[in-house]
Amino acid sequence: MTRPAATNADWRARSLAAVWHPCTQMKAHETLPLVPIARGAGAWLFDYDGRRYLDGVSSWWVNLFGHANLRINAALVAQLETLPHALLAGCTHRPVVELSERLAALAPPGLGHAFYASDGASATEIALKMSFHYWSNRGRPEKRGFVSLAGGYHGETQGALSVTDVPLFRATYAPLLATHAVVASPDARQARTGETGEDVAVRAAAALEAHLDRHHASTAALIVEPLVQGAAGMVMYDAAYLRRARELCTRFDVHLIADEIMTGFGRTGTMFACEAAGIVPDFMCLSKGLTGGYLPLSCVLSTDDVYAAFYDDDVARGFLHSHSYTGNPLACRAALAVLDVFRDDDVIAANDAAARRWSALAASLAAHPRVRNFRHRGMIWALDVDTDRPAFARRFFAAALERELLLRPIDRTVYFMPPYIVTDAEFALLVAGTHAILDAE
Repeated sequence: MTRPAATNADWRARSLAAVWHPCTQMKAHETLPLVPIARGAGAWLFDYDGRRYLDGVSSWWVNLFGHANLRINAALVAQLETLPHALLAGCTHRPVVELSERLAALAPPGLGHAFYASDGASATEIALKMSFHYWSNRGRPEKRGFVSLAGGYHGETQGALSVTDVPLFRATYAPLLATHAVVASPDARQARTGETGEDVAVRAAAALEAHLDRHHASTAALIVEPLVQGAAGMVMYDAAYLRRARELCTRFDVHLIADEIMTGFGRTGTMFACEAAGIVPDFMCLSKGLTGGYLPLSCVLSTDDVYAAFYDDDVARGFLHSHSYTGNPLACRAALAVLDVFRDDDVIAANDAAARRWSALAASLAAHPRVRNFRHRGMIWALDVDTDRPAFARRFFAAALERELLLRPIDRTVYFMPPYIVTDAEFALLVAGTHAILDAE
């Protein structure tokens, strides 16, 4: 009989023997111990030895309202007692109908049709396939290419990776991937002397215009992460780019796919990042914060025009994408509970006030001699670290754990994306811990 694990050491040993961890070189854990998590409460995670860690990255950007949130817990318990799961092909159920209606009401106007999957990469796959199939159904099968931004990240399944431009994830699998176009990012850090972030956005949009002018006849869609490119290192850009991109996509008859998987649900300051630019995409991909970090769920919202292109007597003209847990009732109920919190607690307004306070707390980091490009949007703070020492991200992660902080830099970019329920004192711990680690760097 296997002895029940009781300590961090026990769980580390068993995990290393049996679990292949994501986005990880497993050999690194010979020297960098895994963190066994026993439980969560609020913004904190606790290990089996009683140590705690402030979740400064919302457990990969998903946890909005804290671990073991009582309201979300209660909603899931109630759903468990009625309907944990039912197939969505040929059937429907209350949670998926209510969630679809509420998402349509919250999203930019016209995005009234919800198609569900389990994760962000799957949502990207769905949007790409829908766009391609739309043009085929409309008698324009030559429109099959896609355009994405330099540094863009849209997931790691084969189709999603084909529009991802992060070499760490893409390079190994390049022989498997379709080749699509990449255009300049509107990264505000590229501003020349005397330029603003808007100037960079306008210049990048001009490059997009030049590309679409030449290739629109073979292009199905442009896919973008609105306002913030996450995996590229929290690249932030001016909303003018989104406005111009929408105009260009309309003019050249190309779909606009807004990948709001990370930027949605209040993370960039509004419910959805597209709101800051006042645009309506043809497809909006949602996941991560959708269920508040409870259960896997993603959704693609699309327009009447897209939906109508598939509505036909011919089965082959329908969108024949599925998986067994599509629209799972438990996951949908978690998402509904998350939307209840947004509504009942006026979260967007509360976040705006908190962001002003926390930006004041973080302002001292901008003056640190090792910090470059300190930046902020909504509930995301990021900075680049000037260091030549190798393995910075790994060393920072380990040093943060020693200070009871869970932070995972992207290369040399340190960022804070905490749950929305952190206190001012807890946010100050993130800032103080980062100062201390940079001082030692």
